Amino acid sequence: MRIKRILLLATSCMLFLPSFLVGAAENTSSAEETKAKADGVVATKDEVVYATLDASGQLDEAYVVNVLDVSKEGTVVDYGTYSSLKNLTDLSKLEQDDNKVRIKAPKGKFYYQGTLKDGSKLPWDITISYLLDGKKVSPKELAGKEGHIEIGIQTAASENVGKAFFENYILQVSLTLDPDIYSNIEAPGGMIANVGKNKQITFTVMPEKEGDLRVQADVVDFELNGVEIAAVPSTIAIDAPDTKSMTKDMETLTDAIGEVNNGVSALNNGVSGLNNGVGSLRNGSKQYQNGISELGRASSGLITASGSIHEGLSTMSKSLSESLSQTDLSDVQELPDGLTQLSENLYKVANGLLLLQENYAEVYSVLDGVMTEIPEYDITEEEIQGLYMSGADSEVLDKLVETYTTARTAKGTYSAVKEGFDAIDAALVETSGGLTKMGDALVGTADQISASLEEMDIENSLAQLQQGLDTLSTNYGKFHSGLIGYTEGVAKLSNSYNELHSGIVELSSGTAELENGVAELHDGTNTLYKETSDLPNQMQEEIDKMISEFDKSDFEAVSFISSDNENVNTVQFVIKTEGIKKEEPKTDPEIVEEEKGFWSRFMDLFRKE
Repeated sequence: MRIKRILLLATSCMLFLPSFLVGAAENTSSAEETKAKADGVVATKDEVVYATLDASGQLDEAYVVNVLDVSKEGTVVDYGTYSSLKNLTDLSKLEQDDNKVRIKAPKGKFYYQGTLKDGSKLPWDITISYLLDGKKVSPKELAGKEGHIEIGIQTAASENVGKAFFENYILQVSLTLDPDIYSNIEAPGGMIANVGKNKQITFTVMPEKEGDLRVQADVVDFELNGVEIAAVPSTIAIDAPDTKSMTKDMETLTDAIGEVNNGVSALNNGVSGLNNGVGSLRNGSKQYQNGISELGRASSGLITASGSIHEGLSTMSKSLSESLSQTDLSDVQELPDGLTQLSENLYKVANGLLLLQENYAEVYSVLDGVMTEIPEYDITEEEIQGLYMSGADSEVLDKLVETYTTARTAKGTYSAVKEGFDAIDAALVETSGGLTKMGDALVGTADQISASLEEMDIENSLAQLQQGLDTLSTNYGKFHSGLIGYTEGVAKLSNSYNELHSGIVELSSGTAELENGVAELHDGTNTLYKETSDLPNQMQEEIDKMISEFDKSDFEAVSFISSDNENVNTVQFVIKTEGIKKEEPKTDPEIVEEEKGFWSRFMDLFRKE
């Protein structure tokens, strides 16, 4: 039996060694042939970075699949520091020297995998947190739990990796949720889609932006397949939208604002003129009020003086009637002087009334002119409500409406009492003229008495004088009664005009406030017009700015593994977190006898039975 085994071993060696020697010879020849050939050429290179994170977002493992587009076969050098290498194209060996990977590559696509060393970093810091019913829970404690879950995913630029990827890559973050486990799903800013029976939630984080993504739902028997993150370059060119119609609308808006500003400017000028006119009205009204008040205060003195005149005439007439035969001629000699003094008093009263009439006419003319300038137009309630709905300052509109109402009230009141104002002017002129005529009559009588005292029949003349004085006293009594009525009317007018003047003062205050309010409104519309006059260009600039901010079409890819790599075409990242699963019950593993290969069966020939 032993001799048999030795013979079998010798036979096997004889069969095996020739093939081994032939293979070794071929390898030696191939190595020498490789040295003789020129180095290969890599036209472009692609990198796909696969990374697995734990459920909290910490990096567990990462490897890179490098795709070399070899335009000329031969030995090529790729750069990168790996803990291990795997040829995914053929069985040739990969050599690593520091950060250089030497590859004998045929023409065409060559794939190999390199595992990144511990401590490597991704371009993004990713943090995943979990809140169950508002309390922070570690992923290990979540499996099988129920309640209201909130999953937070935060992304930010890594401080240990260059910013090229953070500034030019889009992150697509997705979660797949089983509706048998999750209900009432909410994902602000995320898109929820149906994938089979499941719900897939996808978020997009733009370049240069940090992500703060949140998903919340009601959960029973919690499990999670994990979070998937894809990072790709944002190299899609963004075409500028056609903004002609939009800018045209903006120009129309700007023109409308300009028209509003012009209208408010005209309103401001009009209100300023109105305020000046009402100020003149207030001043004229004040003068008229002072004049009518002085006239009212002078009425009592006028009545007293007129009463004295009436009483004197009555006394003279009565005295002459009772004692014509006993009249002393010396007293008659004094009569012309008394009549002259009486006429002078009448002249003074007449001149005072005439001066009052002139002042009254002047003040009344100013008052009438200002009142006439107040517009006659009516503003309907619908028009007023339209102004409030136009967006104008409501406080300014309140002042406008109040001023309009006060002005209309003042004009209406003035129209109602205008006839009385006109009558006062005529009454003053008529009264002054009547007093002047009375004075003239007394002067004529005194002159006649003085000129013909010596020639006249005293008794007859005195009798005629007594009759004349009696007639004069009677007529003057009527005048005195009319004068009393006139002064009572003046007193009532003075009292009534005080209320009218108070309204005019309030009107003046209202128009002053209105002028200030409209001036502020004009300042606001003027500022608004200046700020919006270039609105179309500003809008176009903002659109161009936003487009340039997200248009990364001019980005040139760089290697994630090493800056020494050239002709990099694309770099992509595929990142996934580990899932959170309930532990399956342990079962005894079945013992499966491993099927023996050729070499094992060959070696069994030399083992003892």
